[in-house]
Amino acid sequence: MFVDQVKVYVKGGDGGNGIVAFRREKYVPNGGPAGGDGGKGGNVVFKVDEGLRTLMDFRFQRHFKAKRGENGGPKNQHGKNADDLVVRVPPGTIVYDQDTDDLIADLTEQGQEAIIARGGRGGRGNTRFSTPANPAPYHAENGEPGIERNIRIELKLLADVGLVGFPSVGKSTLLSVVSAAKPKVAEYHFTTISPNLGVVAVDEAKSFVIADLPGLIEGAHLGAGLGHQFLRHIERTRVIIHVIDMSGSEGRDPFDDYVKINDELRQYEYRLMERPQVIAANKMDVPGAEDHLERFKTQLEEEVPIFPISAVAKTGIQPLMNYVGELVEHTPMFPLGISEEVEDKVVYRATEEEDPFIITRDDDGAFVVSGEKIEKLFIMTDFNREESVRRFAKRMRGMGLDDALRKRGIEDGDTVRIRDFEFEFVN
Repeated sequence: MFVDQVKVYVKGGDGGNGIVAFRREKYVPNGGPAGGDGGKGGNVVFKVDEGLRTLMDFRFQRHFKAKRGENGGPKNQHGKNADDLVVRVPPGTIVYDQDTDDLIADLTEQGQEAIIARGGRGGRGNTRFSTPANPAPYHAENGEPGIERNIRIELKLLADVGLVGFPSVGKSTLLSVVSAAKPKVAEYHFTTISPNLGVVAVDEAKSFVIADLPGLIEGAHLGAGLGHQFLRHIERTRVIIHVIDMSGSEGRDPFDDYVKINDELRQYEYRLMERPQVIAANKMDVPGAEDHLERFKTQLEEEVPIFPISAVAKTGIQPLMNYVGELVEHTPMFPLGISEEVEDKVVYRATEEEDPFIITRDDDGAFVVSGEKIEKLFIMTDFNREESVRRFAKRMRGMGLDDALRKRGIEDGDTVRIRDFEFEFVN
């Protein structure tokens, strides 16, 4: 089974906690702070593996969570950083944020890596908070939470040659003849509902990858039929073989088919028309195909190589493959869409500075405070230590939370809720 789009949850590892500790050496009864920092959480990293051809593995595992960093130790011992969680993906993998639809990474080359979810930094130990005014702090940070996100993974085949054409024109049969691929072949439309790959050996030293892609219909660029599923894969091919049923066996006009398919390619992405294209005039063994071919040549205005073939009878195949092999060898990869806009295949989007918090009211009257910045501060605070609680309260006042709550009408004794924890407001 071919899988070319999946939705996955990823989470970077949380940072390890910093600790509160003091020197306890002989003859040093009142030693200074010696709490070490926590280690960094692991990243979730996607790495290209040319041995993979589909996203099949993601059907069985949809959650990827990196390990958390080690907690800090006494004597200023730094906690161990967690190893990255490396997930192998096939070349041609594109990763989007499912919630924002932002591009995260475009991975095409063997060994290429991209960090999909970063691990949190380790919390600082009490050594980091020592000041002349407070030389022995009883405060340390918890580790920073790792980034978590829902992502959408899409796969664009990186075939050298793509077979295009209406359903049932003989693309799958042609692929089965020129390679060792075994696509499904039958006499009904949309036999191919997912791409099939094959390797064509032109000679001992020359070969190329060819993809038999699902048949197009009118309106494919708008998503009709198998439209977008098909067109996503044709974007990166170097050469297009346009397979046409020259026999007109289904009552369609061969030239009309040719025009409609190219129109769909052009409307989906105009740069697809920059691809070198070869016409495979198929089913030439059927009576009447020769007449259709002659008429087709008179109607064709541009200079496009035409190779009369019969995939069933296996005639005319070798000259076609020889020509396409030469074309592939002298045609560079075409940057297109995402690839031409993305340097190093990774995009980082700048966002406007978010408010540090948002205040809402629950049905029970509680004031609910939310927001990435304040929630991260909350998670990294150790509420078992009075000094840490005082520091958290000071930071909240510095953000303007107290004033904002008063403007919302909060009174002494009212409940303030952050995440799953509740506090009583005191003026």
